[in-house]
Amino acid sequence: MTSKLQFTSIYLPVLLVLWLGLFLDSQTVSEQVQYNQWVTNGLVLLCFAWVYSHVTSKIKKLMLYGVVLALLGEVVFSMLLGMYEYRLENVPLYVPLGHSLIYAAVFSLQKEKIIQRHKTRVVSFLYWGMMVYSSLWLVLDKDVFGFLCMLGILFFLKKTPGNELFFLIMFYMVVYLELLGTYYQCWVWPDIWFDQISFIPSSNPPSGISVFYFGFDIGCLWIYKKLNAKTWRRMKTLRRLSFLKQA
Repeated sequence: MTSKLQFTSIYLPVLLVLWLGLFLDSQTVSEQVQYNQWVTNGLVLLCFAWVYSHVTSKIKKLMLYGVVLALLGEVVFSMLLGMYEYRLENVPLYVPLGHSLIYAAVFSLQKEKIIQRHKTRVVSFLYWGMMVYSSLWLVLDKDVFGFLCMLGILFFLKKTPGNELFFLIMFYMVVYLELLGTYYQCWVWPDIWFDQISFIPSSNPPSGISVFYFGFDIGCLWIYKKLNAKTWRRMKTLRRLSFLKQA
């Protein structure tokens, strides 16, 4: 049961809970319900606990590292640099928890048998879809910032082959999250980058902003490698042996 939930079912409740949570934290609901953001905090915390109880020890550790790393990133990029702003000008508790939930959900979704069976086609489709999506935002809404981020993603994927599926799925997960969050006015992106750089206009949200989430993903994995060096080396050795057997 645990394995099944880990690989095929986790992303579904995560997507649902994040949608419901963002709706509850929306500007519209806040006009009717006091302390509505705390309702979202509680809902996402419960989802985090549920997912945490159904994943492997490795994902558990990555989720915990992710909460800390995401909180630090939110403080820096939102509160210190003003890259974007939350509705109450704070960093809601559900946000760092949500980062880790998205991370776990992407791990879950990429393991779907149908995706693994058609991996090459899926990666190609997601690649082109990403470029078309970002290009449309550039043409229709002058989203220069988002388009530059998308080019950064292309460069990153070219330099780190082998993980395209994970990061491309992450791109669409972030698109889902950002479109919901900005639609419900849970947070807002300024019209120009950092609200300071006038020659780099931005949409709300920027189309390729997931490139910053990639930094979060890499940071989580880096921390895991440093704190679990023996486990990481053993896992790499097993992967090499598995590859040699298949060859």
